[in-house]
Amino acid sequence: MKINSILFLSAIFLLIACNDDTPDGTSGDNSNQNANPTVIRNARNLEMPRLDDQTGDIYSHYVTYRGEQVLNYTLDWHKEKKHSRWVAFVFTNTTSGTSWNRNNWKGTEWNGKVWEGDPFQPDPDIPAGERNELSDFSRSGYQRGHLCASADRLFSMDANGQTFYLSNMSPQMGSFNSPNWSDLETQVRNWGRNNNFRDTLFVVKGGTIRDDQIIEYIGGKDPSSPTKVAVPKYYFMALLCKKYDGGQNTYKAIGFWVEHKRYGTTPSLRTWAVSIDELEEKTGIDFFCNLPDRIEIPVEQTYNIESWSGL
Repeated sequence: MKINSILFLSAIFLLIACNDDTPDGTSGDNSNQNANPTVIRNARNLEMPRLDDQTGDIYSHYVTYRGEQVLNYTLDWHKEKKHSRWVAFVFTNTTSGTSWNRNNWKGTEWNGKVWEGDPFQPDPDIPAGERNELSDFSRSGYQRGHLCASADRLFSMDANGQTFYLSNMSPQMGSFNSPNWSDLETQVRNWGRNNNFRDTLFVVKGGTIRDDQIIEYIGGKDPSSPTKVAVPKYYFMALLCKKYDGGQNTYKAIGFWVEHKRYGTTPSLRTWAVSIDELEEKTGIDFFCNLPDRIEIPVEQTYNIESWSGL
């Protein structure tokens, strides 16, 4: 597993209460939490899935915001598939801000270039030959679909710009990217930007890259980067909402499992909802492993659709 980071400077509706006696507000036994937090700075953040023998290369992208280093998002990169297994990030009062507009990119200088539109570019942290390139998506029949959406990161120019790294892109059918996937993303943002709904919304998004969960491969036209890009057969989201209520932290979680196909009109988002336990079975990913077991186990077993307003 390769470790890297940018600017590395330093369900029934379950209301699960816990004492705020650790930095992330959790306490108690945890049989599956990530180890080595000194090796991967954010390994024990609640949004981080379990790092195991299926994990690829971890890259964390930071931005400087109001004089402080803020984690924008983290991804699990698999160079043999040229695709991220997952992207993890959070909505807080800081990261849910909307001071930047995607339309501002025209004529803006960033990362050493004046842009005429969206700043799509290879991830500068991933070595050439291991990353995907613009040519991989050219004339492929698929769009460059965001995992961490551009609109998920509007709190600063840098935060938004990093969402256009190709490591955060997935080949998506145009009609799936919009409106289907984007409709679900919009609902997640509605929760993420609602201060009354959450204190923190922990988000993991991804596309399946297991051999039996891939539609096909595209790209590989660049001689310096001949590996082709996997096209996921399914996309998923795992959400954990933390809210201080009644003198204690409460938690609820929900997952979404979406087949990558042409739907036409977007089905009810409820039809894609699953428990975190079910999502873990489908993906092989252990979500929210850094929660204490007494919180993680019941929160992941089930969900109450009515507690997620808008579904």
